Amino acid sequence: MPTLPREQPEPARSHQARQIAESFGTDAQRYDQARPRYPNTLVEQIVAGSPGPDVLDVGCGTGIAARQFQAAGCTVLGVEPDARMADFARARGTQVEMSTFEAWEPAGRVFDTLIAAQSWHWVDPVAGATKAAQVLRLNGRLAIFGHVFEPPAEVAEPFAAAYRRVAPDSPFGNQPARRPLDMYRAGYANIAEKVRETGRFTDPVQLRFDWEQSYTRDQWLDLLPTTGGLTRLRPDQLAEILGAVGHAIDALGGRFTMQYTTLATTAVRVGTR
Repeated sequence: MPTLPREQPEPARSHQARQIAESFGTDAQRYDQARPRYPNTLVEQIVAGSPGPDVLDVGCGTGIAARQFQAAGCTVLGVEPDARMADFARARGTQVEMSTFEAWEPAGRVFDTLIAAQSWHWVDPVAGATKAAQVLRLNGRLAIFGHVFEPPAEVAEPFAAAYRRVAPDSPFGNQPARRPLDMYRAGYANIAEKVRETGRFTDPVQLRFDWEQSYTRDQWLDLLPTTGGLTRLRPDQLAEILGAVGHAIDALGGRFTMQYTTLATTAVRVGTR
């Protein structure tokens, strides 16, 4: 199912990327409710490897990751360009400043940890890595992570067929129903290379966390409209896709188990200021 790649657009489609990025706040409450949380072991590992509790959350969205880090004892400042997402996060206890990361003004502040949860693909990879080094204190930790969204073929194939049918002109419609994990790992390897090129971090380490989550028909159909390939479809197009996927899940007995992989690139700030 081409969900995650649709949230990681090609640079040549930067204008479309901006439109997609700004579409996630259309239903911030649904996004926050339906999107999966991050493995506790990932959060614990990042916190344990950081020099202190001050966290900068780049592209914090509705504050899903921020709240997990707050629960682990951290103080989190979010940076988020979408007012709807920022307002939702603030209402649930996360301090948020509205801006893209590239344009955000740190005003001399530095942090122990910088995280980007399912958001770094909206950041310029070169400028972002350089700015991350600027806002992290020495020995501060950079952690960029996200989920692989690839449901079983019995769910992914009907989704892809319906998407191609209702949105044949979409640049995402010709993507395969499912993509191999190696394609996602290559994306995180590219992130690591940009971090390495700054010369201001230790050699990046790649982390992998495998886990699973069971979805009922209604739970999965609640999540799908929050994904990048669907947020900008017309209501009739969305309804047709959800109908096809719902029928497929019904054929599986009304639920399925999603095998998730959460990937991360992490590195430690070194050198002199």
